[in-house]
Amino acid sequence: MIAPRRFLPSISSLLALEAVDRLGSASAAAEDLNLTQSAISRQLKQLEQQMEVDLIARDQMRMQLTPGGANYAKEARVILSRLAQASIKLRANPDGGSLNLSILASFGLHWLAPRLKDFVAQHPGITVNLQTHNLPFSFEAGTAQAAIHYGTRDWPGVQYLPLMPKHVLPVCAPDFLSAPLAEPADLLGYPLLHLETHPDCWEQWFALHEVSAERLQGMLFDQSSAMTQAAVHGLGIALLPTFLAESEITAGRLQLAISGAPVSLGEYFLVWPPDHADDYPLIQFRNWLVAQIATEEF
Repeated sequence: MIAPRRFLPSISSLLALEAVDRLGSASAAAEDLNLTQSAISRQLKQLEQQMEVDLIARDQMRMQLTPGGANYAKEARVILSRLAQASIKLRANPDGGSLNLSILASFGLHWLAPRLKDFVAQHPGITVNLQTHNLPFSFEAGTAQAAIHYGTRDWPGVQYLPLMPKHVLPVCAPDFLSAPLAEPADLLGYPLLHLETHPDCWEQWFALHEVSAERLQGMLFDQSSAMTQAAVHGLGIALLPTFLAESEITAGRLQLAISGAPVSLGEYFLVWPPDHADDYPLIQFRNWLVAQIATEEF
């Protein structure tokens, strides 16, 4: 539900307020917006009258916003930015809109990206814009309408679509080991590579194999791709998702460090804030993901 009209200021008055806050003076704001200084002053006065709140500290020699005015300007900046993004998306995709999706780099590049061609073919009017993230982020602070999340249902205030378990395999360069190791505990004698976003993955893996392993140390990486390359170049053993490990093994760049089936260390989800749940592009993308996952074995 939209707020009453008296609480909805004009775009021009918000632009004037934002420009004064950003640039520090009415003259600079006027030049930025291609208006006269008196026009900026009128817009601010009208906004004050509508809100019934002082926005300008008029006892100052230099135009300065009140604390309340400065906070309001920051909120207006976010809203104006989102409105501009929505307008760009509408012009670029008048038939179906677009979906801003934040992805985990390894999942997005190695599982999702190769399959997106099918989504584009089925929905030519929808554009999927990919952004990458490593750590959980706030939907309010960015433009993403949905995100790929790994772990558990620990992201507050979002809705979830389970995608698949994250199966992992210990892998290393072909010349790192003469043959796969016999027992999980044997891996403790070799350098293990770690991902800083999931630093306890090795501990979880050893626990599933009933091996005591605490406070493990080793090289730390911020991206799975960097850790993969470190393993390829013989710097240690890495735990990689099967969709990444298997392609590297097939290419001959990596081999299994120990024989055995992959184990699951968590789950991948598609998540989105409730206020985007009914976005047409997101609905179509969710339906497509469900159909894709139904055809695959995990």
